[in-house]
Amino acid sequence: MHEDVLKILARRSVRAFTAQPVPDATLRDLLKAAMSAPSAAARDPWHFIVVRNPVLLSRLAELLPHGTLIAHAAAGIVVCGDKQAAHRQDLSYLLQDCSAATENLLLAASMMGLGACWLGIHPNRERIAGFRERLGLPSAIIPVAAVALGFPQERPAPRTRYRTDSVHRECW
Repeated sequence: MHEDVLKILARRSVRAFTAQPVPDATLRDLLKAAMSAPSAAARDPWHFIVVRNPVLLSRLAELLPHGTLIAHAAAGIVVCGDKQAAHRQDLSYLLQDCSAATENLLLAASMMGLGACWLGIHPNRERIAGFRERLGLPSAIIPVAAVALGFPQERPAPRTRYRTDSVHRECW
């Protein structure tokens, strides 16, 4: 298997972090990776909110029933999109663009020795409203996902979910 593919297989969701802070330069590199994602018509509708304040991380964790781990992360990055900036002002394009950026961020974090976990916000209306209120988001900005980020306490083994029954050739 190609060594770069092995790097991708090493990306796993990490839910337990050390107390070590993530340096500013590292966060900047992660955001550069996120913003190098493909975007429909190169509209780049994404915005990123970096949260390091432990009190605010705990308040965000209250909104995520399966994402309380963000309260114990060194940082959280909330991936948002501006529907007006999206291709054709279409929510579907916004979600695709923000999802691609989120995956780039996760892959970069893994390759840099960090742990990360994608936490869904959209389409849950209560979560969207809660993040909008707690982060002071303008009404046109849609929070799509949060990423809990930090140095991992443990590193899960690489894996794939490859299944031949999910692969179709030429037609279904």
